[in-house]
Amino acid sequence: MKNTVLKVTTATILASSLLVASGWRIPEQSSRSTALSGAYVSNASGADSSYYNPANMSFNENALLFEGDFTYINLPKLDYTGTVAGIPANGSSQTEQFFVPTIFLSSKDYSGFRYGLSITAPGGLSKRWETPFQKAYAQEFTLEIIEFNPVVSYALSPKFSIGGGLRAIYSHGVVKSDASGIGTNVQRDLEGDTIEFGYNLALSYRPTKELKFALTYRSNVDLNEEGNSKLYLNGTKVYDGGASVSIPLPAVLAFAASYTFNGKTTVEFEFDRTYWSEYKDLDFNYKSPIPVILVPSFDDPIAKNWKDSNAYRIGVTHQYSDKLKFLAGFAIDKTPIPSTSLGFELPSSDAKLYSVGFEYKYSDKMTFGMGYLYDSKDDRTISAADANIQHMVGEFTNISAHLLTLSLKYRF
Repeated sequence: MKNTVLKVTTATILASSLLVASGWRIPEQSSRSTALSGAYVSNASGADSSYYNPANMSFNENALLFEGDFTYINLPKLDYTGTVAGIPANGSSQTEQFFVPTIFLSSKDYSGFRYGLSITAPGGLSKRWETPFQKAYAQEFTLEIIEFNPVVSYALSPKFSIGGGLRAIYSHGVVKSDASGIGTNVQRDLEGDTIEFGYNLALSYRPTKELKFALTYRSNVDLNEEGNSKLYLNGTKVYDGGASVSIPLPAVLAFAASYTFNGKTTVEFEFDRTYWSEYKDLDFNYKSPIPVILVPSFDDPIAKNWKDSNAYRIGVTHQYSDKLKFLAGFAIDKTPIPSTSLGFELPSSDAKLYSVGFEYKYSDKMTFGMGYLYDSKDDRTISAADANIQHMVGEFTNISAHLLTLSLKYRF
């Protein structure tokens, strides 16, 4: 049984070390998107349209628009009640807190062309456990993602526009694990990073002043992580060298439609599909051979077999007065992770999102905004019939997240 626990533990720790970027998508990058539960594609306007729908930049006012946002993310502790390999393994994760800045720009009109830029953090996670079995998989599990996205739009007519741009993505991951608490003295310290490229495309059609349609696509980007891994067995360092793995940051296709009632209240419906099925397995490579005893645990491919997942979003924007605007949203977001490959490093389930916010126009040039979102995930039960890769039989509860975004918009 110890060999089974050792193999599962070491394989999953290494497999998950740089998984977070693609495993936890963060659609909410601006105060409006946070307040609308991500239902912000067809009605995207202002500087942050450069990220959410660059084709919509063609319909912005003819000015240089800037937006700076600051998001606070809180991940409360979650609980696991159950066993691992038949051994009781109840535990709770540590509370996580993050502060994420984002920047958006949209230019004036230049003969039908508009230019924009967004600097965002479209994915990432940090998960820490101090209880023995969970600590063996994710003592510290952190990944940061930064995306630079220069874009351009072109108005083919007063009603139809196209847009797109280049995605330059930097990611950096750190993982620490310690399995000594479960009788297998295995420890690991891994760090890696990469810069990769992709693209995004957008279409926007406005048949009437009130009705808007939009289609956006963000390409798959393979994160070819390269870094250094230190492996320890029974207190002795048995490997200190290069390690690499390719992990997909999957494509996202979104279709949205919105309608404005009485010139004041806009309702947007959005459907987006994330192509997680690109993530079939993990296969690590090393610059020099690792000890033979660790090959089954660290070097064999690990099946993941994630599924494409859908999200359904609705957002409401109400212009209460010339200066004050209210926003609210709701979404249902399906998890892509099958019970077979669910792990402590990324416990996930189907989620319901609830959000509210407002904007206040301080002057003709300056506007302030705030959005709050509560992400409530369903409890997730794993049975013996699921044949979980980490040999878990139990339940994850209290899985949730809080996002609070503040924004400053300025018109030059």
